[in-house]
Amino acid sequence: MTHVEQESTPHTPHAVADPAPLGLAAFALTTFLLSAKNAAWTDGTDAWLGYALGYGGLVQVLAGMWEFRNRNVFGATAFSSYGGFWIGLGLYVVLVAGGTTPAQEANDLGWILLAFAIFNTYMMLWATQVNQAVLAVFVALEATEIILFIGNFAGSETTIKIGGYIGILTAICAWYASAAGLINGMLGRTFLGVGRPMFTHLIPNTDTHPH
Repeated sequence: MTHVEQESTPHTPHAVADPAPLGLAAFALTTFLLSAKNAAWTDGTDAWLGYALGYGGLVQVLAGMWEFRNRNVFGATAFSSYGGFWIGLGLYVVLVAGGTTPAQEANDLGWILLAFAIFNTYMMLWATQVNQAVLAVFVALEATEIILFIGNFAGSETTIKIGGYIGILTAICAWYASAAGLINGMLGRTFLGVGRPMFTHLIPNTDTHPH
């Protein structure tokens, strides 16, 4: 398919409005705020915290529930899980972190990030079946989580800063995927490219239901 043909490809309407642009935007903004802190770009305290509970957390969980309505198991699992991640991280900071030493907090964060890096590994693999824009989000996120859990376990501020920089890249990828999903859905055709799913010729598709 040529570039011109791809840009004019009509989109099949969803059962309800596509919640993916909202979920991606919520993930992007909250990731950006925390990553800016990790990269030592900010001079404030925890601006990301309220957005972890409200936007990145609650709104992403809602997007995940709407994805269930769209019968999109990947989107439902991704948004609900990372919405839960932000709510859980926010609650950890509010309820637990204040009573720990810096070393204990770093160890806790290392284990949290390691656990989500494991989850993100298979989500990254299955993102190859969504599109290349979404895959870029999960690849960048995988790198972010790995570098951050290494930095927290090692107590290395430099490594955490690097994780912050890659986290900002993750946010940019998610914002692009959100913007593309939004404008493509509004126009009913591809205006911003997101790329095709990968390796589809290796995976037989016997499912007749839309995803």
